[in-house]
Amino acid sequence: MAITVNGESRSIAASATVAVLLGSLGFDIRKVAVERNLEMVPGTAYGATILVEGDSLEIVHFIGGA
Repeated sequence: MAITVNGESRSIAASATVAVLLGSLGFDIRKVAVERNLEMVPGTAYGATILVEGDSLEIVHFIGGA
């Protein structure tokens, strides 16, 4: 199915969750914020939030340093 991630079209498996998507993109789920269709997804809900055709996600990755 087709979704949009940070403005780019992507094809993912049906019934994929936010956590599965983040893992496939190489993100550490503890260090990202996800907005789905203009609403924030709580980090505790990444594994339970199933993506559907046409979803639009914005992913922000936090990078720390000294």
